[in-house]
Amino acid sequence: MPVFDFKSESGDKAEAVCTYVTYNSYESIPTKEKPIMVLADKDCILRHHSNGMFINPVKRTSFEFHDGENKGPWIDIIKIDSRFTSLVKWLGENHIKVKLSGYPTDEGYAVYKIREQSFGEGKKLSSEDGFLQYMIERLLSCDPPSEDDIDEDDKEETGDGMKLTSIQTITDFISCAGNTLPDNIKLWARRNLAVAKSNEVSPEERRHAQRALSIMMGINWKNNYFEAIDPVEARRILDEELYGMDKVKQRVIETIIQINRTHTLPAYGLLIVGPAGTGKSQVAYAVARILKLPWTTLDMSSINDPEQLTGSSRVYANAKPGIIMEAFAHAGESKLVFIINELDKANEGKGNGNPADVLLTLLDNLGFTDNYMECMIPTDGVYPIATANDKSRISAPIMSRFAVIEIPDYTKEEKKIIFSKFALPKILKRMSMTADEIEITDDGLDTIVELCSGTSGIRDVEQVAEHIAANALYHIEAEGVKKIIYDAKSIHELID
Repeated sequence: MPVFDFKSESGDKAEAVCTYVTYNSYESIPTKEKPIMVLADKDCILRHHSNGMFINPVKRTSFEFHDGENKGPWIDIIKIDSRFTSLVKWLGENHIKVKLSGYPTDEGYAVYKIREQSFGEGKKLSSEDGFLQYMIERLLSCDPPSEDDIDEDDKEETGDGMKLTSIQTITDFISCAGNTLPDNIKLWARRNLAVAKSNEVSPEERRHAQRALSIMMGINWKNNYFEAIDPVEARRILDEELYGMDKVKQRVIETIIQINRTHTLPAYGLLIVGPAGTGKSQVAYAVARILKLPWTTLDMSSINDPEQLTGSSRVYANAKPGIIMEAFAHAGESKLVFIINELDKANEGKGNGNPADVLLTLLDNLGFTDNYMECMIPTDGVYPIATANDKSRISAPIMSRFAVIEIPDYTKEEKKIIFSKFALPKILKRMSMTADEIEITDDGLDTIVELCSGTSGIRDVEQVAEHIAANALYHIEAEGVKKIIYDAKSIHELID
């Protein structure tokens, strides 16, 4: 059992015994069987809801039970989720009263909920209401720190919608987050916090530092570990979202199986190449849904300056982070899918450089530097999925970062099936109509496909389906008819 040196309340050194062991957990909802911590309550002093205070590590890593006005015994912590060691230390050092919810077990009192009590001698460092609950929710959504990240010193209501904006709240968050933050971000945060508090820098510099801290601490920085994904459920989603595309579906399932074996994302993203309107973006959204990750889009056709991606330097009064950093902030976590639309237009930068060069650092998953944040952003949880119409316009270095999937245009027979089995039923459902209210004859279906043969993809097919459904709904509501039949002649009259 390790022993640490701390300053006692009188200023002398005192020995503080670490009573607990840590364990790693990925649980997001604590229970009696999978608690936040276990207390050595052999005499069953603690009830289901128990008030008290964690003891400052100067004394002992324990919980002091308070029964009304009386202080009870110290009950040692014997086991704790490694994500919560810094939070418990912070609660103890600042004498914050809490209410524990838990159950007696053979191992001890299993704590599954911690709530703050705002009465008595306890004090709250953060002015924001709900800080403790926000902090607990954030820690439960974090991955555990690796063994190498657990320092020896560490081995001793609702927060929804909370924003880390005030200096005090940001300070408390950094203290409580502990080793759930990556080392480089922890160091960056301390440095920027010093700037935000300093009176030796300009108000503008303090404002930028505080804004950058608020953005960075609002992101849940996870490691690259991935839970297994059910291939059967993945296939169901693909079949629900996409018609045909057997090669695409096979490649996605192969990626899922690889993730399940390695528990990490593949080294290469997906590049989906094909004519406009063939469903390239739909494939990307389906993959994001399968991975259960937030997603963001980068439209390369509208990005002509690298600074749009990398952000601007804080030396400018109107400085701000780039699109990539803003995507992390919007997602609220570091694991996300980047859907890069029209990658073949990324080489068309103007002015200060080529946006394609910036993408290389993102695609390599080695880290990305934003000029405003002035920090290397971990990108090993990013999965890029790009779309392009013409792969010949994509540079070789970027092409080498992707596994390429080509989607051919649809045949007339495929467009018939897509119209009748997918496009029209989807629109009827959205308009609260039934299949009994519209009938498309065989020659009418042939006419629809013929009218849409001059363009690639299925967007025209979907637009025709919506036009027909809207026209049918008008006749049903205005004229009281029960069913509308569309043949070749009526389709020509409606569409031409």
